[in-house]
Amino acid sequence: MNPHANMAITTSLIMGPLLTISSNHWITAWIGLEISTLAMTPLIAKQHHPRAIEAATKYFLTQAAASTLILASSTANAWKTGQWDITQMSFLPPSCLLTTALMIKLGAAPFHFWLPEVLQGTTMTTAMILTTWQKLAPLSLLSMTSQSLNTPLMTFLGLTSIIIGGWGGLNQTQLRKIMAFSSIAHLGWMITILTLSTKLMMLTFLTYVIMTSTMFMTIKILETNKISTMMMSWTKLPTLNATMMLILMSLAGLPPLTGFMPKWLIMQELSKQHMYFTTTMMVIMSMLSLFFYLRISYQATITLPPNTITYSQQWRHKPDQKYYLALMITLSTTLLPTTPTLLTII
Repeated sequence: MNPHANMAITTSLIMGPLLTISSNHWITAWIGLEISTLAMTPLIAKQHHPRAIEAATKYFLTQAAASTLILASSTANAWKTGQWDITQMSFLPPSCLLTTALMIKLGAAPFHFWLPEVLQGTTMTTAMILTTWQKLAPLSLLSMTSQSLNTPLMTFLGLTSIIIGGWGGLNQTQLRKIMAFSSIAHLGWMITILTLSTKLMMLTFLTYVIMTSTMFMTIKILETNKISTMMMSWTKLPTLNATMMLILMSLAGLPPLTGFMPKWLIMQELSKQHMYFTTTMMVIMSMLSLFFYLRISYQATITLPPNTITYSQQWRHKPDQKYYLALMITLSTTLLPTTPTLLTII
């Protein structure tokens, strides 16, 4: 890619969500979302492959439709209330329309169909940006309008996302699609707690970004795209291959790893609100996600490659090691003891 175009795209990718977060007017927030969408589309399509072009087209059409709904809901709210302030989304129909639009932006169920296909058609780095940085602006808008959102509706959407995220990942063999359904399941936890504790939702998002980014970087360094090639990943970097199992278990939310902290705090907050059925269903449906995390761990670290003539082994070469990956792995697995300190902050 042309260096000037690359610099313009990177700058727009950074400035778009930041503009949305820092604005209190619907028009400037919408402009920030559009800048972010227009910067992301060429990044997805830069491979010059039919699958990448298809993914870019799906991403652009979906995001454009969601942006149109956001503009329509904000206009309807301004028509009714006479103001464009983001925090004053007090009229019910525009609030429901806004919730739908932001769910499409995030890729939460039942508006999730575009996310696995788009991730499968792009590179690991772009997929990591899509599942982490690109979710910041919609979540910030949800956070700013949390007082006017319908709690039963958000709880229903959150439970649906957890169920679909777990169920959809069971039948997948491509790692990018598995990470897409993992993203949908984690979004379910964030959406459920959003109207009850905004700070806890942001803490969940922060831990999710750390764990997901670490997992994508690990997959990229090991150069594995599907589960069947994970069996030979131990020949490249045995230590990184072993720590990948810890990252996967942290994503699943098993103690004493980092991923257990947000789920523990969310279950505690929901229990305080006497939402016992919701809490129980969320925990049970998380077992679906745990299954495919365990399947990846089993293939990567426990099994040995079959000693047959027809089995094709991968080329062994010096991997491109990232020195900041050690810090990311540490944060992804050892943040649970800091829970009391984080509780005093939030």
